[in-house]
Amino acid sequence: MQFIDDAEFQINIDLDQGARIASLIWRDMQFTLPFRGTPVNYGWYGMGPWAGRVRDGLITGANGQEHQLPQIFDPPNALHGYGFTSSWQEIGPGRSLLHLPAPYGGATLEQTIEVLDDAIRWSLEYEPGDCDLPAWLGLHPWFARDLDRGGSAVIDFSANQMLQRGSDGLPTGELIKPSPEPWDDAFTGIIGTPAIIWEDVARIDIECDAPWWVVYSEDAEGVCIEPQTAPPDAANLGITGEHYIEALFVFTEE
Repeated sequence: MQFIDDAEFQINIDLDQGARIASLIWRDMQFTLPFRGTPVNYGWYGMGPWAGRVRDGLITGANGQEHQLPQIFDPPNALHGYGFTSSWQEIGPGRSLLHLPAPYGGATLEQTIEVLDDAIRWSLEYEPGDCDLPAWLGLHPWFARDLDRGGSAVIDFSANQMLQRGSDGLPTGELIKPSPEPWDDAFTGIIGTPAIIWEDVARIDIECDAPWWVVYSEDAEGVCIEPQTAPPDAANLGITGEHYIEALFVFTEE
């Protein structure tokens, strides 16, 4: 476990459970969700070397060879990469490293989490080494829908386009006009700065230049706003993503 104990923040990073932020307290309020039976739906965790779902868990390298990814959490698809289920190595204050397993052997993920006044800077970087498989990254924070006071979480989010979802929940590749909430969708062409607001209590603005964002608001206990370098199933949609992502989570009183 890594601990960041700042004047405003108390953060616990569980290296053995995906190097995730398992607890995030700001001004005596807990902003993330505790363990709820699966590593998918609690804490704040990085997604890599892929973010979101990969259809049937199949990924193809530059040489045309197809590889099978784990289908444990969303069969028959592969979900959210290896990072969130792995034990990471501490390499410095708030920094951790993961050597990836086959078929991404030789590649690594490096995560950095640091506090800057009333903000958290969170970054994730992929180094491919000799691996020729597609890779893209994302950040997956679970925000508690209700704090111990104030109103329930409201998502302040607007985009020009979203990816249409097929009957299997995966994106078809067609861009359409955004639908009303609730969402479990990938968006692009973000307008303004995404934020989550607890009326009369707190606001978190998410400053990030990621080209894609996934927003999930179908859970009774939490909501997710996830910047990503490419959307779910990107490799099968012919979309490439950067190997570095960084976001600043800015906390203010409402």
